[in-house]
Amino acid sequence: MARSTPPLGSPDPRLLAEHKAELGMTISVCLPARDEEGTVGQIVGSVRRRLVDRVHLVDEIVVMDDGSTDSTAEFAEEEGAQVHRVADVLPGCPAGSGKGNALWRSIYVTTGDIVVWIDADVRNFRPHFVTRLVEPLLADAGIALVKAYYRRPLHDQPTGGGRVTELMARPVLSALFPQLSRIVQPLSGEYAGRRAALESVPFVEGWGVEIALLIDIADRLGIDAIAQCDLGAREHRNRPLAELSAQAMEVLVTCLRRAGFAEERLGVTLTRFGVDHDPVEVPVEVRENPPMLTVPEYRAKFDRKLTA
Repeated sequence: MARSTPPLGSPDPRLLAEHKAELGMTISVCLPARDEEGTVGQIVGSVRRRLVDRVHLVDEIVVMDDGSTDSTAEFAEEEGAQVHRVADVLPGCPAGSGKGNALWRSIYVTTGDIVVWIDADVRNFRPHFVTRLVEPLLADAGIALVKAYYRRPLHDQPTGGGRVTELMARPVLSALFPQLSRIVQPLSGEYAGRRAALESVPFVEGWGVEIALLIDIADRLGIDAIAQCDLGAREHRNRPLAELSAQAMEVLVTCLRRAGFAEERLGVTLTRFGVDHDPVEVPVEVRENPPMLTVPEYRAKFDRKLTA
C-alpha cells in the first residue's frame, strides 16, 4: 500500500536543501492558475522568500497562466515567478484545455528533477506544503509520487470539503482500483513527482488528471512508488455544487477508461437540468495528452531517448 509520512511536522528546509545538493537534484514548484489574483502572489512570494532566497531548496517557481482575465500573471511575476501562458507552450501540439493540459505543458517548461504542483487558490499556504511533499522524494529513491492529504473545511465549517472525492473518487477507486483505496486525498492538487516518472505517463486534460496519475504511476511503477504526506488543513475556494458534476463525470470516465471499458460506451456529455427542468448538455473534458517523453521537442530539450 502507499506509504504515509509520520504525523504533521515541518521538515527543516535548510537540511532538505543540503540533502538535495548532495544528491545533485533540482526542484521546481509550479502553480496552474486561472483568475487567481487573490492568492497566487502570496503563494509565490512565500516560496521565493522562504525556500529560494533563505535556503536554496527550490530552484524555480513557475506559474502556468491558463487564460486568466485578471491580474494573475502580473501578481505572480511581481513576486518572482516565471509565468508561461499555457496557449504559448508547445504550439506545435494540439491546443488542449483544462487543468491537466496546463500540468502536462508545465513538464516542458519546468527544469527540476522533482516537480511540485500547488493549486493557486490555496488561502492558507505555508512553506511546509512544499517541504513535506519533497521530503519523501529526497529520502527514498524508490518514491516516484507524493500525494498530500489534509482536512478540508467547507463554508467556515471544519470539515465537509472534498465533495467530489467523497461522492465519486473514493467509491470508484474502491470498486475498480481497490489497491489505491488507502489514498486519503486522491484528487488533491498538491503533489510532487520525479520528472522521470511524470514524463512517462499520459496526462488527462481535464479534472481527471490527478486520479489518472495515481492509477498510471501505480500501474507502471507499483503502489509502493506512491507516498502520502499530511499537510494539516487546506483552505481554498469551494465551488458551487452545480459546477462539481462535470468534474465528477471527468473523474468517472477517466477511471472507467483505465478499467478497460470500451471507448464507445463512454459518453463525453453530461446532462443536467435547469430551474425549469429543461435539460442542459454540458461537455466534459476527457481527452488525454500522450506521455511527454513522446514529444520530439521535449526529448530534444532534455536530451531524452524514447524508451519502451
